[in-house]
Amino acid sequence: MQKDTYIVILGAGESGVGAALLAQSKGYTVFVSDSKTISESFRVKLEGAAIDFEQNGHSWDRIRGADLVVKSPGIPDHIALIQELKILGIPVISEIEWGFRFINASQVIAITGTNGKTTTATLTHHIISSEFPQTILVGNIGDSFAAAVSEDSSRPFVIEVSSFQLDGIEHFAPHIAIITNITPDHLDRYQYQMELYIQSKMRIVANQTEQDYLIYDADDPILVAAIDDSKDRIKSRLIPFSTEKLVDQGACLKDGHLVIHIDNQTFTMDTSLIPIPGKHNLKNTMASATAALLKSVRKEAIRQSIEGFTGVPHRMEVFEEFSGVRFINDSKATNVNASYFALESVKRPVIWIAGGVDKGNDYKALMPLVREKVKAILCIGVDNQKLVETFGRVVPDIVELESLEDAVAHAMRYAEHGDTVLLSPACASFDRFANYEDRGNQFKRIVKSLD
Repeated sequence: MQKDTYIVILGAGESGVGAALLAQSKGYTVFVSDSKTISESFRVKLEGAAIDFEQNGHSWDRIRGADLVVKSPGIPDHIALIQELKILGIPVISEIEWGFRFINASQVIAITGTNGKTTTATLTHHIISSEFPQTILVGNIGDSFAAAVSEDSSRPFVIEVSSFQLDGIEHFAPHIAIITNITPDHLDRYQYQMELYIQSKMRIVANQTEQDYLIYDADDPILVAAIDDSKDRIKSRLIPFSTEKLVDQGACLKDGHLVIHIDNQTFTMDTSLIPIPGKHNLKNTMASATAALLKSVRKEAIRQSIEGFTGVPHRMEVFEEFSGVRFINDSKATNVNASYFALESVKRPVIWIAGGVDKGNDYKALMPLVREKVKAILCIGVDNQKLVETFGRVVPDIVELESLEDAVAHAMRYAEHGDTVLLSPACASFDRFANYEDRGNQFKRIVKSLD
């Protein structure tokens, strides 16, 4: 691009400000526009970099002159502003596409999937940085990829990538891509069509070459079908992982060990040494260890890193236990499949705190686990109709409550020695909370105040 290229950034959150800082560092003319009030911390960054911006509305006359628009992932494609830009032929891309244009593709490991991508990305970074300390973890996990590129474009990147970010790519092509799984989620953003959501996730491999890799869950029927449907277009080498069957090339279980075969390399590890619980975390560990092996991390470094990994906040986070009652914060479970993994992992009777903003959820898949394990359901969403209709005749007690404080108070009435109180909402958080972190932190604060 020419140095007089005019870049417009839509949205001034973490990704938008990061994209603006990168454009500024490359000498482009930059304008940032946000329909809402920009938070003080991001406003200070923009002002400090002398980047022109507006808030509380979009100035069409200033936007329509853009040579390129970088939009934040929270802005859907169907809104009028984006459609008008596309009619004018102005390219609209995501922040990960923008950042990718300034680095070497061989530096990138990208992880997507409906569930498990944060744990997998965090563990992958944890393992690889043990050998290559300059490796940085960015993307949907919170830190801007583009901002990191503006600071140092030469280091390795582990990127957690959402479907919303993948919707805005053109050339993005990670050297190693991981798809943890694909299950229904965000269908409200995809016209309630699962096929559109699947297509979005599969974009992570769209630009890969024969020198690249796709690591994927061979036990996930939706994902396997999507790969089969795309085989004529997928050029990268396929590396499966499975907890249900043996594989010649890839990761599997054998005689109580995690075993990875890739060409002439073999990695083994006793599964009893993996500290994060649950079959889903075994899969996450398989994916991360496979990526590390492909990046030539020493086998002993991989083992030691896995043994020392304690998980991520708000994902099956056991944070308190008193009077024999265990409390688990799984606020990051914003869809049904994530709550399925949570309920599957818990071995004790459960008092389940659930609910929030329903994204087209179908709770029927949880029925066997709820019948087996759940003593009571405490609903904290604004609209709990689906939860009540699905489980009202199955669980002895299902209660709709106004707040997390009420939910914790009720949980203490139901809980007995040996029980688990599990916050695993299966829903988005923005009905009553800023985000899932806010929801999880409030839960932990309320529980800890009981001491």
